[in-house]
Amino acid sequence: MEWTPDPEALGQILNLLRESQSANTGVQQSVQQKLEELNKFTDFNKYLIFVLTKLLSEDEPTRSLSGLILKNNVKAHFHQFPPDVAQFIKMECLCAVGDPSPLIRATVGILITTIASKGELSSWPELLPKLCEMLSASDYNVCEGAFGALQKICEDSAEYLEKSPEQPLDALIPKFLQFFKHSSSKIRSHAIACVNQFIISKTQALMSNIDAFLENLFHLAMDEDPDVRKNVCRALVMLLDAHINSLIPHMNNIIEYMMLRTQDNDDNVALEACEFWLSLAEHPICKDALRPHLPKLLPVLVRGMKYSEIDIILLKGDVEENESVPDRNEDIKPRFHKSRHTIRHEPMENGIGSGGASGGGDDFPPDDDNDSDDGVEDDTSLSDWNLRKCSAAALDVLASVFRDDMLPVILPILKETLFHSEWEIRESGILALGAIAEGCMSGMTPHLPELIPYLINCLKDKKALVRSITCWTLSRYCHWAVVLPDHTYLKPLMYELLKCILDSNKRVQEAACSAFATLEEEACTELVQYLGDVLRTLVFAFKKYQAKNLLILYDAIGTLADSVGNFLNKEEYIQLLMPPLIEKWNILKDEDKDLFPLLECLSSVATALQTGFLPYCGPVYQRCVSLVEQTLNQTLAHAQNPEQFEAADKDFMIVSLDLLSGLAEGLNGHIGDLVQNSNIMRLLYQAMQDAMAEVRQSSFALLGDLTKACFQHVAPCIPEFMPILGQNLNPELISVCNNATWAIGEISVKLGTEMNAYVSIVLSDLIFILNKPNTPKTLLENTGASRCGTFVTTKRRTLHSVVCAT
Repeated sequence: MEWTPDPEALGQILNLLRESQSANTGVQQSVQQKLEELNKFTDFNKYLIFVLTKLLSEDEPTRSLSGLILKNNVKAHFHQFPPDVAQFIKMECLCAVGDPSPLIRATVGILITTIASKGELSSWPELLPKLCEMLSASDYNVCEGAFGALQKICEDSAEYLEKSPEQPLDALIPKFLQFFKHSSSKIRSHAIACVNQFIISKTQALMSNIDAFLENLFHLAMDEDPDVRKNVCRALVMLLDAHINSLIPHMNNIIEYMMLRTQDNDDNVALEACEFWLSLAEHPICKDALRPHLPKLLPVLVRGMKYSEIDIILLKGDVEENESVPDRNEDIKPRFHKSRHTIRHEPMENGIGSGGASGGGDDFPPDDDNDSDDGVEDDTSLSDWNLRKCSAAALDVLASVFRDDMLPVILPILKETLFHSEWEIRESGILALGAIAEGCMSGMTPHLPELIPYLINCLKDKKALVRSITCWTLSRYCHWAVVLPDHTYLKPLMYELLKCILDSNKRVQEAACSAFATLEEEACTELVQYLGDVLRTLVFAFKKYQAKNLLILYDAIGTLADSVGNFLNKEEYIQLLMPPLIEKWNILKDEDKDLFPLLECLSSVATALQTGFLPYCGPVYQRCVSLVEQTLNQTLAHAQNPEQFEAADKDFMIVSLDLLSGLAEGLNGHIGDLVQNSNIMRLLYQAMQDAMAEVRQSSFALLGDLTKACFQHVAPCIPEFMPILGQNLNPELISVCNNATWAIGEISVKLGTEMNAYVSIVLSDLIFILNKPNTPKTLLENTGASRCGTFVTTKRRTLHSVVCAT
């Protein structure tokens, strides 16, 4: 018997769907509550599919919303739907695939793939054959709707399609290829997108048809539809990684084509094509294949780095002074604590991202979306990956491939752009100069005595966008200025960056702070003679900066402390630096995530100041212990009653443990009284057993620092701690294992022969780590030192300890 809706119930549901589109938050919340109540009725989902597929008299947004609510219900608890409801929904979906409305077709497709992704492809055997049959329908709507659904299934259920015993791709791939020459551009685009899902995984069904795929792909190279061209470019980029041998015979033509598409009028096509150069750079053939094309390619990439008119409007590039405009919360990107105790793998020799300051958060390519401006418009469109960033990244990796061989081509381009009368072109030249810094540093060095003063002068440019990109480019070359025997370039560079830190434009402030953090890391103690001026500038910035740039300022101060160390421990400097930090410390509440960068900063400062931090250590220590305890208590409460208590944000605990480590390292024995009068050892015992690796990592680091600073308080806990340390000697978790090994080494130094009681707990794991291939150097050294019963405490340890152990 066919199901029919109750008119009264249908009317109530329609009213709810209409009300849910209201802009009033209160109305939306009320509707949401009522919808959740309706979910208790099994037929509610039948009403939703009925509105989506059958109620043609209703407006399309309401019908689509009904389908999206149903999609969410399917996602949340489809397996709890009664069989008749599930079957009814599947049947109605297939009937509505060819709805006249593109919006409804798309919604039906989303609903179908959601059901399929819940494991229902195996129990919906008629789905794929039916959709495949619909592809041949004479009705365009049916064909397009079926293709839209199949594309979503290929995206969401690719693994199932590849591994299914029925091998559906053996039929689907050849079918898709037939539609590459369809008269509808929408159908052509769907067809390529479906096949593209299986390139990277090298699906056998596609590899068996690779020649036909390439033939059809090349046929579409000059398609008039931008979506088709975009999917063609995406296919070629993926084929570089998955099946480069099939492209090599055509490589010259493909390179010419991708240069053309990188200049496409459609930005999405251009961006997709530009990705090709990033992928090609990873292959050994890159140098030989691209060398003849560099004179044409490099100007294309540099042109792609120029801000468009719409970019400048979105970035409010005509706004020069905005320092007094408060930041919106949504302008401040989420920040996550980066433990100071993490082993970082050595960067790739020519990897993108090198040259950025760890303290300054200087990404490559530099982020365009780094100001908040007037709080009205949303410029998130430039915060994402775009053609400018991709072009800059491509130039960077190609510079690392060709190195100085690139200079005969790029130098004339730079000469033209750097001194151009239009500021937008001049700005793109400065970005390009920064992009080639790492790969071409050797060949660029003879030009730097001329270029560095030019760039320093650009820090005074009237355009904020020019000043900000100049800060970044100078950070890429500042090592050269630092290593010269005198400070001919370092001094003016430093002082002009300090001026930019106090710029009236927030974008320039951020770029200057990041660049200065890089300079701090490079210069280290070369900055000692300028510390007074540096600190006065950074402290004054506290009075100027809005919320977002304050976070960057904390990074710059922390990096300065790491770089100059105990040279910071002078009363004059302490009185300059500590009052504003402690003021911020007192203002921020325990649950405020702005504590993360402040605690990270204080950790570095405490380590650098050593006993100079004593006047401030009591309240800081107690608050850190309290944050650790609160987080552990909330974690326990959530585990016991997840419905009542939210999961704890463990970053609060990690950053507090790291600051306690900084205090222990800086204060040394002076921390003993604080430890004695607190419950930190009990809390540490709990934290060492936390499920999150980062918590254990910071816990073991603190244990090692406390062992060095006040072993008398650690010693009674060794019988409890040592088994936990032994359980964490897993080299798959490198940083956790390293810190556990380091703590064992510090304890063994203090225990001496008494360590024999614990050898059986750790020795076999330590030997395994030593013998494991590709173990990071720092971990090997800590492991060797632990076995020796001695520990080398410098940051850069020699392999002597490993040799001694073996």
